[in-house]
Amino acid sequence: MSTQTTHRDSSSVARCEDVHEYDVSLDGEGLVIGIVMSRFSPEIGEGLLSACTSELRRLGVDESDISLATVPGALEIPLTLQTMAQSGRFDALVALGAVIRGETYHFEIVANDSSRGLMEVQLDCGVPIANGILTCEDDDQALARMQQKGSDCAQVAVEMANLLHAFGERS
Repeated sequence: MSTQTTHRDSSSVARCEDVHEYDVSLDGEGLVIGIVMSRFSPEIGEGLLSACTSELRRLGVDESDISLATVPGALEIPLTLQTMAQSGRFDALVALGAVIRGETYHFEIVANDSSRGLMEVQLDCGVPIANGILTCEDDDQALARMQQKGSDCAQVAVEMANLLHAFGERS
């Protein structure tokens, strides 16, 4: 993680000169990333995974430092992520899947509880989790979003891992 890349847009507010601001780093070199993907809606899951792993490699994460676990559905993702986080092997984790609205209330339960589970795991374990579980009205919406969301998750995972590492470097 030798390179620090700072990203600030021109509309950023003026910063206080005497305040330390952590740089945004998208340098994935040396990071170990775990991915948990739901096998429900496999075409969407595979699209998310392809975009995510391509972006991780582009950011410098070595392919041998990317691990994938698959689970039946979105509700199984948080437990798997928790186990991975507790292992101490990963700098960041990524959750990938799709929850597509159906004709019953089940959509809301799965969407809300999977998201809540991700948040609880990252706060309890201290390992950042990029949430790539799409919640869409139909397959077409998910298919339209999967490439961008997969790529975004890779960037979030790398940025947050670097930010948390930077906290440990500053004394």
